[in-house]
Amino acid sequence: MKRTFKAISTYSIAAITGMVVLASCVTDPDSPGLEYMPDMYRSPAVEPYVDYGRVQGAEDMEKKMVQSAMTPPAGAIPYYGTEAAHVEVMLPYHRLAPATGDVTHGLYGWEKEDSLGSEYNAAVADKNPLTLASKEEADAMFKAGKHLYETKCMHCHGEKGDGNGPMVTSGAYAGVPDYKTKTDLADGQVFYSIYYGKGAMGAHASLLNNEQIWTLVHYVNKFRFDDYMKNLPAAGEAPVAAPAAVDSTVVVEDVHAEEAHH
Repeated sequence: MKRTFKAISTYSIAAITGMVVLASCVTDPDSPGLEYMPDMYRSPAVEPYVDYGRVQGAEDMEKKMVQSAMTPPAGAIPYYGTEAAHVEVMLPYHRLAPATGDVTHGLYGWEKEDSLGSEYNAAVADKNPLTLASKEEADAMFKAGKHLYETKCMHCHGEKGDGNGPMVTSGAYAGVPDYKTKTDLADGQVFYSIYYGKGAMGAHASLLNNEQIWTLVHYVNKFRFDDYMKNLPAAGEAPVAAPAAVDSTVVVEDVHAEEAHH
């Protein structure tokens, strides 16, 4: 009885093994046969920028290897809605890259200025388009700027903008300026420096969009100027009136009249 049971078990195992082996064999030369959880170790090959023409489970074989998504032309920008002021801020930066930007900051392929420093100097005329009219607007701007600063700037420029960030104190970098020594720079020049890079700082044009850089300009100005945007009125309040200007011509005329009288 024991021998019969053992023989049956042996033949059964052999039969099952043979069935599994036969079941895993198929005639398709591209098929791996029977697989156990294939999605765990073999992902489908999906090529970038290829439209496979998959519509509701159907596959258009003619489109399988046709590249359909093309590189946008130079100057193209994403769709930013229909608000004119916002779209204008997000338009491609109109200032050209520094003449030596390819060597100093890896700006290969960028359109360069003809004379070194000309675009940076011209940026003096560029004003921050993100205007602030109330204390609430300024607080919201500084909150957004703080987040950007902490993730993109603080490691070198320091929490207080004094140039003593972790990268400097560790000895990896040197020469990062204290923002309080840069009060002579116009907002447009600060934007230009962040966008294209300056000194040891790399270009941030690929990391931040125009609106984010202008937001950073507002935040950096808090380090540069102690009273920056501190005199803004609260929302709904009338702005504080400036002192009336004195008409110097009237003062001069009054002095002359008094001298003639004496």
